Amino acid sequence: MEGLENYLVVAAVITAGVLLFAGGMGAARALRPRVPSAEKVLTYESGVDPVGHGWAQSQIRYYLYAFLYLIFAVDAVYLFPWVTVVAQLGWATIAEMGVFIGIIAVGLIHAIRRGVLRWT
Repeated sequence: MEGLENYLVVAAVITAGVLLFAGGMGAARALRPRVPSAEKVLTYESGVDPVGHGWAQSQIRYYLYAFLYLIFAVDAVYLFPWVTVVAQLGWATIAEMGVFIGIIAVGLIHAIRRGVLRWT
């Protein structure tokens, strides 16, 4: 029975979260003003009126910068907390982190081969 009580607490917290969310969304819907107009249904992008059709090309280099950011951000988010507790966790966690760093290294090697990290 003791294990069941733990599940009931989790279910109560999840139910309270769902009810709070639903109540907030319902209150926002009930209290917001409804004044439909043609201007409100236009596409909005950075305060500029839409001109032409809705398709535009983007430079692929921006995706590569986002890719590099993810490599370094994910690396930092997982490595710094792990280093603080590695002595307590043992050799298994060192092997797991080796696999993680290997996957990150594959992404970094891909970026190096693409020439993204060149300064010129």
